[in-house]
Amino acid sequence: MRPVRTPRRRSRGFTLVEVLVALGIVAIALVAGLKASAALTSNAQRQSDVLLAHMCAENELVRIKLSRQLPSVGDSDQACEEAGQAFLVRLKVSPTPNPNFRRVDAQVFAGPYSVLRLSTVMGRY
Repeated sequence: MRPVRTPRRRSRGFTLVEVLVALGIVAIALVAGLKASAALTSNAQRQSDVLLAHMCAENELVRIKLSRQLPSVGDSDQACEEAGQAFLVRLKVSPTPNPNFRRVDAQVFAGPYSVLRLSTVMGRY
């Protein structure tokens, strides 16, 4: 007599290869998410720095306008602190072809790095 074979049941669950592939996909997705969030954080900090630097540059340009005098040609540096951050505003006043006007460039630095540059033309009052 022949022995009776019981049909083999297929085991339920995942194989090791399937689990490793799934873990690899999850790891890649998490790394991509981490890089995206780091980029957003860096962009937010840069935007904040540019806003504060813009305020420093505008303050210096308004200070020159309020003096109601034609600014003298040359370079000057002014310290500026906004929201607890220290900036350096470098003003460069240049002559123009018309002697009644001067070009004023305000460049703002945070440490050794340039953050912003504004330029305008100022005239006699």
